Amino acid sequence: MKIQILNNIAKEGLEQLKKNEFSLSEDYLNASGIVLRSHNLTELEISESLLAIARAGAGTNNIDIKNCSDHGVVVFNTPGANANAVKEMVLCSLILSKRDLVSGNKNLDSIDIDSKNDEEISKEIEGMKKQYVGEEVNGKTLGIIGLGAIGSMVAEQSMAIGMEVIAYDPGLTVENALRLPSSLKRCNKIEEVLSSSDYVSLHLPLNQNTKNLIDIEKLKLMKEGSVLINFSRGGIVSEKDLLECLENNHLHKYVTDFPTKNLLKRISGKKDVMIFPHLGASTKESEINCAVMACTQLSDFLKFGKISNSVNFPNITSEKHGKHRLFIANNNEPGIISKIAECLAKNKINISEFVNKSRGDLACNIIDTDDQISGSVVAELEKISGVSNARLCY
Repeated sequence: MKIQILNNIAKEGLEQLKKNEFSLSEDYLNASGIVLRSHNLTELEISESLLAIARAGAGTNNIDIKNCSDHGVVVFNTPGANANAVKEMVLCSLILSKRDLVSGNKNLDSIDIDSKNDEEISKEIEGMKKQYVGEEVNGKTLGIIGLGAIGSMVAEQSMAIGMEVIAYDPGLTVENALRLPSSLKRCNKIEEVLSSSDYVSLHLPLNQNTKNLIDIEKLKLMKEGSVLINFSRGGIVSEKDLLECLENNHLHKYVTDFPTKNLLKRISGKKDVMIFPHLGASTKESEINCAVMACTQLSDFLKFGKISNSVNFPNITSEKHGKHRLFIANNNEPGIISKIAECLAKNKINISEFVNKSRGDLACNIIDTDDQISGSVVAELEKISGVSNARLCY
């Protein structure tokens, strides 16, 4: 099967596909799968051959999820694979946001070292120190919005360096809840976190519910002189409202790695914005982890019909209970499963194992059998109203 590789994917991930004999190229137009990082697929015209897209990273706003779902295309991401890299970036930003170490370092370039001796240089440096008196994070309150893989790690490490941590996440999973320190305070409302924190760090996906979530009303709730850190997605914060709060000196600093023209213009004249060139997950370890996870998930799906960490379809897996395996994606509607079973029975195919999972409006099925399944049977299954995809696994 052909896999289209977009962006630079770590070789350790691609090896997962090569060892399973997938053919890899960036030029395939009718591939069965796509692996990408930040490449924009929002305008992708989905071919009949496309079965899955694997994003080597957590965010999937560069993919048209609804279009993929309508065509039965499974979209994977890699939650947690880059969590440690982003966590370290947040911890670094907590310190840099109120200790202007970067400017202090740059200012050393202004010293005329050729005309001064060590004693004179030392005296000049001592005179600079007053410009860079900062604040320690120890004893301050960090508010975390979103306690997923990254947010929970940030919470744990921030407490380890002496911060008090409060958090808001209405969709907190049991798995992540069990990982959290018992001393962490969970709030029932986002407003409580914003109004009580010296620093606020956002760890949310960008979707219809979170776009411009941090607007003027929420920004005004934040303490005067507080810091907002956003390594999730730029669109979660209303830029217009943010700039208004910065202009009024309500916020001390906004830290992000999603540059925009307006934010970059502000850097030259103000010190209330700190921007990185989307470096949150840019470590060798993170890129390898994301690539391996994305490629492994794609391989497992195409070979076995197994789904894990999909953003649109339910997780599904099953040990093989027959010589042949079907994977079927369909709308989550009454009657479709019975039509699938009737089609197989009519073609004298006996079911050894039938696993069905659903998630919202979508469902999928793994069907094992010892009976041979012809291409015409697969085509017949695909014609069932509500079935978006049917195929044999290899």
